Amino acid sequence: MSPHSEGAASEASRRRTFAVISHPDAGKSTLTEALALHAHAITEAGAVHGKSGRRGVSSDWMEMEKARGISVTSAVLQFAHRGCVLNLLDTPGHADFSEDTYRVLAAVDCAVMLIDAAKGLEEQTRKLFDVCRHRGIPVITFVNKWDRPGREALELLDEIEREFRLRPTPVTWPVGDAGHLRGLIDVREPERMLRYTRTPGGAHEAREALVPAQRAALEDEADWSRAVEELDLLRADGALHDQEAFLTGRSTPVFFGAAISNIGVRLLLDAVVDLAPPPGPRALEGGGARPVDAPFSGLVFKVQANMDPAHRDRIAFMRVCSGIFERGVTVTRAASGKPFATKYAHSVFGQDRSMVDIAYPGDVVGLVNATALRVGDTLYADKAAVFPPMPTFAPEHFAVVRPVDLGRSKQFRRGIAQLDEEGVVQVLVSDLRGDQAPVLAAVGPMQFDVVAARMASEFSASVKLEMLPYHLARATDSAGGEALNRSRIVQGEALTRIRDKVQLALFPDRWQASSFQREFPGARLDHLIAAHD
Repeated sequence: MSPHSEGAASEASRRRTFAVISHPDAGKSTLTEALALHAHAITEAGAVHGKSGRRGVSSDWMEMEKARGISVTSAVLQFAHRGCVLNLLDTPGHADFSEDTYRVLAAVDCAVMLIDAAKGLEEQTRKLFDVCRHRGIPVITFVNKWDRPGREALELLDEIEREFRLRPTPVTWPVGDAGHLRGLIDVREPERMLRYTRTPGGAHEAREALVPAQRAALEDEADWSRAVEELDLLRADGALHDQEAFLTGRSTPVFFGAAISNIGVRLLLDAVVDLAPPPGPRALEGGGARPVDAPFSGLVFKVQANMDPAHRDRIAFMRVCSGIFERGVTVTRAASGKPFATKYAHSVFGQDRSMVDIAYPGDVVGLVNATALRVGDTLYADKAAVFPPMPTFAPEHFAVVRPVDLGRSKQFRRGIAQLDEEGVVQVLVSDLRGDQAPVLAAVGPMQFDVVAARMASEFSASVKLEMLPYHLARATDSAGGEALNRSRIVQGEALTRIRDKVQLALFPDRWQASSFQREFPGARLDHLIAAHD
């Protein structure tokens, strides 16, 4: 093994690349900021729904995110903790942007699943967990908002096991009901309790105090006794952490706390270091895998324009999969076979960025003004590598988009092409509609709001949207598209997706799709990949 390879393997072992996934409003962005706070990457935590005058979270930068208190883009935060380098990919929290989340999950080795103590498992949590299971990503669970009224801890564990077929194994356990938290027990050190003193507004780390079991039993008699009994019950049931079961997706270590008060966050951060896997070999298209000590290779999982409005730049986020990335070297873009220069490479923390000279497997590098790169691209040096293409979600909402001012047609076409490349929406065209009235396809309708806002602010090309009555898309071919367009009994339309030239057949509902299949039994009509596949 060359010194270069040894360096890649050694540095990869120190990396933990993970994402936080949750249903909207479970506290994902707040937890992201709290983790960075405990790793001393920032000095003061913000809150998504902060009071007037209070700073917002570092990972939310678009005006729409700030106004609505949601994450609709993905940010990359890198910080050190206990000798490890943590790459935290903050995913969109809103269900409408699950396709972007899927792409982000292609770049991580572990996920922290955030659950609201009062609401339990919610729709988007279920979908995102299914994506993790599909990709073989191990999951750590954090039950959030234990400082507010909520459900019983044992009930939540039962729900996880029942609905996910995943064995929950508590690593921390609450003393006191949700809304009346007295402290936490680390099951690895059950002879004491961690008691927390909150800081004003949760802007700084909550102070921890170690309370011996004997004192906890005197001061919090009923709550302590109940917590001990519940832990004894769980131990008797065999609910103990098993690292192999966790890594193979059969169990999930569970932590309790309150992100907004910074309670239990340090223990979760330590768990990412101690339990989450480091980068390993990555599967290649056509079989085999690329080991971390192989020559450099990277996967572009996200493209984002105008993160810095002052510079109107375009960043391709690349996960280093193997070898050592060195800024300035020329690599090969697998899709074209052409060389690609990496002169401008940045580390991105929210809107803040700094130049990156070197990066290792698991790290995420922002390649600035990489106009040739697309989502799913593989970059490599020396020995060729191609990673599998990223699946595309099945869109359920469709709208015709037109420029308000025909004099801005050039800006209109450039903006739509840019948003298509980023994967904000899928752009569909047909000879009948022409390029001045493409059809936008989205997983959720809020994506149209993002398109309208960004077209106006970034490309000075305001648009008007006309919703179409379609909610179902199937892949077809030219013969199937022609059949649909000439059908007189089926409501539908065939268009071509610009991104990959796939022909899509659009229908209002499943009944219309079934009617088409009965009218043209030989026509191709294939299901598209969806969140639950």
